[in-house]
Amino acid sequence: MVESPGRITLWGIEVFMAAADERSISAAARRLGASPSAVSQQLTNLEGAVGATLLQRNARPIRLTPAGEIMHRRALAILNEAAQARAELAMSHLSTLTRFRLGMIEDLEADVTPQLLTHMAGELKGCQFLLETGASHHLYDQLDARALDVIVAAELGGEADWVEVHPVLREGFAVVAPRGVIRPERDVLRQLKRLPLIQYTQRHYMGRLISSHLARQNLSMPHRFELDSYHSILALVGQGAGWSILTPLALMRARRFADQIDVFELPMAPLTRTISVTARKGILQDMPATLAEKLKPILRDTIVTPIVARHPFLAEGLSLF
Repeated sequence: MVESPGRITLWGIEVFMAAADERSISAAARRLGASPSAVSQQLTNLEGAVGATLLQRNARPIRLTPAGEIMHRRALAILNEAAQARAELAMSHLSTLTRFRLGMIEDLEADVTPQLLTHMAGELKGCQFLLETGASHHLYDQLDARALDVIVAAELGGEADWVEVHPVLREGFAVVAPRGVIRPERDVLRQLKRLPLIQYTQRHYMGRLISSHLARQNLSMPHRFELDSYHSILALVGQGAGWSILTPLALMRARRFADQIDVFELPMAPLTRTISVTARKGILQDMPATLAEKLKPILRDTIVTPIVARHPFLAEGLSLF
């Protein structure tokens, strides 16, 4: 169906916001899953409907005109109202919810996510679930871009005032070393300094968090490897290539290497991170909080209980909220 020029449509507003945020027609098209020509046509239709040029599309990057600035402020309100309307309709009777877009950190992909989706599918009959897994910073970007409704991710610190945050799990970091190389009765840190550090990538928040913590302890740990895969890191550790700093979630996700590694407390000040359910504030009513409560027993049975049974010393830094 071809939309008639002269009408302001919700889709047209979403396209305009994506173009304004991305500052590129092609980037907006990728974000929306549409073609660049379709995005351009929607923008032309919207500008015709409002009777003003909203974007300087010949600029690189494209930018808002004065009329576009006004439209941008109004469009935010329109999209928020539309999201609230959908949420209220869904919350009035959950079976009416037709689509739910969930983002989950990769740490939970194998064990936790299937259980959560199975539970939600049992309650939300007829709902289509769209799942995206990735690093926490990527999921926050997708939530900001309105491409996801709710995310389960590590808190990045200094959360924006447009989000609501429901903490579910606190986990402390630990040292992983090749089996039998580190003598726990001796100075663990001194022994680690003799081995290369296998660093989790600093392109991700967790890697930067670890690096910043080491810097605060005045520790300089040279490294040859900087990787974004728990499996690769633990495989190298298991082969004796060095040691690393990871979380219990990482150990659970790559537990096939458990017999090749030893796990120790951090021989320095403790370091923790928080996993939370996060959504745009005031949009989904109590659904994010409800999701957080449903997630906690899954985390307890799938993550907390097994990891504490294997490494009791991690219990102090691994807890549910």
